[in-house]
Amino acid sequence: MSETPGFVHGLAGVPVAHSRICFIDGEKGILEYRGYPIEVLAERSTFEEVAFLLIRGKLPTRAELDDWQSQMKRLRRIKYKLIDLLKCLPETGHPMEALQAGVAALGMFYPGRKSRELEPAIRLTAKLPTLVAAYHRLRAGDADVMPKDELDHGQNFLYMLSERMPDAVEARIFDQCLILHAEHSMNASTFSARVTGSTEADAYAVISSAVGTLMGSLHGGANEEVLELLGRLGTPDKVKPYLDDAMAKKEKIPGFGHRVYKTKDPRALILQGLAERLFQHRGSTPLYDVARELEKQMLERVGKKGIHPNVDYFSGIVYHLLGIQTDLFTPIFAIARVAGWLAHWVEQMEDNRIFRPSEIYTGGREVAYVPIDRR
Repeated sequence: MSETPGFVHGLAGVPVAHSRICFIDGEKGILEYRGYPIEVLAERSTFEEVAFLLIRGKLPTRAELDDWQSQMKRLRRIKYKLIDLLKCLPETGHPMEALQAGVAALGMFYPGRKSRELEPAIRLTAKLPTLVAAYHRLRAGDADVMPKDELDHGQNFLYMLSERMPDAVEARIFDQCLILHAEHSMNASTFSARVTGSTEADAYAVISSAVGTLMGSLHGGANEEVLELLGRLGTPDKVKPYLDDAMAKKEKIPGFGHRVYKTKDPRALILQGLAERLFQHRGSTPLYDVARELEKQMLERVGKKGIHPNVDYFSGIVYHLLGIQTDLFTPIFAIARVAGWLAHWVEQMEDNRIFRPSEIYTGGREVAYVPIDRR
């Protein structure tokens, strides 16, 4: 079937949109948001500013950023009925399932949500961290924590998770993590967002669709697998026998390889530096020694094939050191990526045409119907 003329399995490499949002050069390891290198944004910007850049299309002035941050702080809180909804969800559910349910329900509280682009975008960016933190606490039997208006976006999320004020180093590192995950061109969840948006569904349906797509094991969640693997190996000396066995079985190694990058993911380079900075601040973890040995041996074995660490490889270590529970890693991905999803939704609606691909039929034709008592 894959050799049928005109058929491209999984739409691999098929352009589906013109976009001004994200540039990637996988051969050279370049990632830019609206032309700004990711290294510059991670070092000099904040997540709120990057969200403005992605959604509004330019870096804000001081007055624009102050207004944007003020609106985000005002919109952080969620209705008590949404808290009640989260309380009714199973404690054993995954936080991504709770997030998708919460986002889908969120739009029901705002009449006229279909006609205004900017306010739903700010509201969703502001409220996703509150939904994730609230469900995390409620499933453990604790009360949800109200947002603090004096805290910035990432700092407030860490506070709502634990009711502990993160220090400046922790808050800044987490904010940089959000910047690194905010956008990455036409991946599966972004495509899902654009397809849903192309039907003229509202922003809440768009983001709920994207969250559902991110739940798939081939998209989000790889950093959870990385951390589980590093913990299972335990010490650097276990790496070689593990790789010998895994490669003999042709198993995929979590955190390595990317559909786009043929060199080390530029986000992984930054995250590795953030991990080392966090070690200096809070002390190292044995997991990092295992991670470095695994990266070294993988580079020797498959580096020439263009298989290198991706963004998921070091992000889990950073989140682990920040005291964040493993099953929150993918929801944090969504908390950051909502800015990119919304940017693509806004862009899609500028010159919208509903996505309506065709298919190549491979089934039978003019099949004779057999009555049920003769089948």
